[in-house]
Amino acid sequence: MSSNTIAVVTGSNSGIGRSTAIHLAQKGFTVYGTMRSLDRGQKLSKMAEAAGVSVLPIVCDVTDSSSVADAMSQVLADAGSIDVLVNNAGVGGNGTVEECSIDRFAEVMDVNLHGAVRCIQAVLPQMRERGSGTIVNVTSIIGQFAAVGQAPYVASKFAAEGMSEELAHELAPFGIRVVIVQPGVVKTAILPKNMDVPNKTGAYDMHYQRLFDFYAAGLQAPGDPADTAATIYEAITTDEPKLRWTCGWGGPEITASRPKVTNEQWVALGAIHDSEAYRARFQELFGLNISPPTQAVG
Repeated sequence: MSSNTIAVVTGSNSGIGRSTAIHLAQKGFTVYGTMRSLDRGQKLSKMAEAAGVSVLPIVCDVTDSSSVADAMSQVLADAGSIDVLVNNAGVGGNGTVEECSIDRFAEVMDVNLHGAVRCIQAVLPQMRERGSGTIVNVTSIIGQFAAVGQAPYVASKFAAEGMSEELAHELAPFGIRVVIVQPGVVKTAILPKNMDVPNKTGAYDMHYQRLFDFYAAGLQAPGDPADTAATIYEAITTDEPKLRWTCGWGGPEITASRPKVTNEQWVALGAIHDSEAYRARFQELFGLNISPPTQAVG
């Protein structure tokens, strides 16, 4: 990547997006960081200044097609090109399939899948014309592993993975790379915002407890957004490109283990009622200890 590489990072006002925007700027990229309101970018501005770089803020609501088109047009008019698009904007979504409303499914999908598609469609024409460019879609290990109690989030991330895989195939003839980055548990603002569960029936107490056990274990040693930012930079600039990259707590273990776990083993895991037996079997299958900290044995 040249020193005048133009990058757009969505959802750059916090977490992984903010760290990525600053990291790319430190590496010499010209970075535009999108957010729904410029008021949300104060911490980004302060952190960028402290790092000795600047990130150009731009208003963009990824759930609004006109907002996306306007934002990308503004960058193109200002910079002349968009070389790298990092689709990072995302939301969580808890709930079992039975208990989660269709509206909630739609809200999560509109950000995590449709938002990325809107941005991709806005940048692709000029990338195709130039015959170069990189699109980074930040998904999640939840796009490989259907974590219980997060049906809307799981659906959106599985969908984003499938869309990204197809996109990589479609764009290969045009010299445009697609990268899927799958963070595990990373310490960001999205986690405390997603502690509520519907629990309308009371039938899924066990499932929600397993959801909380997983994240509580991850938060004992969570990934740092800066590490994800470094992974994204490496994925963009490597001389040995690959489609999928992972990082964060549980990322390497889940992505390596899930293909080896049969569908029957996955269903049988869900059928285990005893919590201790469930955790032990989970560790056997995925190599992760999700016991509460007081019960952790290794």
